[in-house]
Amino acid sequence: MTGMEISLGVVILLVALALAFDFMNGFHDAANSIATIVSTGVLRPQHAVLWAAFFNFVAVFIFHLKVATTIGKGTIDPSIVDQYVLFGALIGAISWNIITWYFGIPSSSSHALIGGLVGAALIKAGPDALVAAGLFKTIAFIVVAPVLGFVLGAIMMLGVSWLFFRSTPGHVDKWFRRLQLVSAGMYSLGHGGNDAQKTIGIIWLILISAGMSTTEQGVPLWVIAACYCTIAAGTMFGGWRIVKTMGQRLTKLKPVGGFCAETGGAITLFMASALGIPVSTTHTITGAIVGVGASRRFSSVRWGVAGGIVWAWILTIPASAAIAAFAWYLGQKLF
Repeated sequence: MTGMEISLGVVILLVALALAFDFMNGFHDAANSIATIVSTGVLRPQHAVLWAAFFNFVAVFIFHLKVATTIGKGTIDPSIVDQYVLFGALIGAISWNIITWYFGIPSSSSHALIGGLVGAALIKAGPDALVAAGLFKTIAFIVVAPVLGFVLGAIMMLGVSWLFFRSTPGHVDKWFRRLQLVSAGMYSLGHGGNDAQKTIGIIWLILISAGMSTTEQGVPLWVIAACYCTIAAGTMFGGWRIVKTMGQRLTKLKPVGGFCAETGGAITLFMASALGIPVSTTHTITGAIVGVGASRRFSSVRWGVAGGIVWAWILTIPASAAIAAFAWYLGQKLF
């Protein structure tokens, strides 16, 4: 099927599904942005989501669309993309997000989307449809992002501990309650800059497959604005089931630890976005939180909880790919 055979109605349906995924991405990943600042008591949940949503949106003015380009033409071959591939990919990603949100598992919306694209492309055109270089970067960062977050979080915590060695706990707490507002804003900025672009890339693929755009043209401004507004709105509603897991079950956090985890995670996201690599904000902040906990005392991390989260990471791409493959088949029956 050629791109020009896709009706306007189907394009509208697919764009609506993509924005639904974007909203759920913000909703599902709100915990990543606010868990530390809520669990340390710096902000109330309703204030925290507004803070995070604001910086999610502001990212539109800061980051170039390198991640969107990777999703749009660096994951699967754009020439094999049609409405069925896109429908399967989005249904696979949305379904896995709903499943993991229901059970309170902080999985990756990003990798659910990548898995959806891979599953739908494989069932349609086989392994040749995959862009190896783009997928290699994404898969490599499944390991790199949490490890980098861990290392940066631990280094930040050790450095702060050394700098404030002679300070009283009350003095440290007072300062880092203020500084955590900055670090939470930075992390939410990185979250918006990396995650909103994934949906921008998907809608760009929809427009390319419908003959409304090409890989040489820039992404339409309305797509950029819609995706950043939608992810910010999703963050405002918040994924409360996951906040407790991220904020307190992994390790107990104080404002100084929350600051170090968020700053380490933000630096990782900024680097990945600059390189055009779609990374998991969930993986990144989890690694940073564990790094902060382990720097204080290895036993302070609940490794059983961390292990359960890792299993969710491992399952995300194959599970969403399997759902997407089924949805691809179902889509052919529906339209």
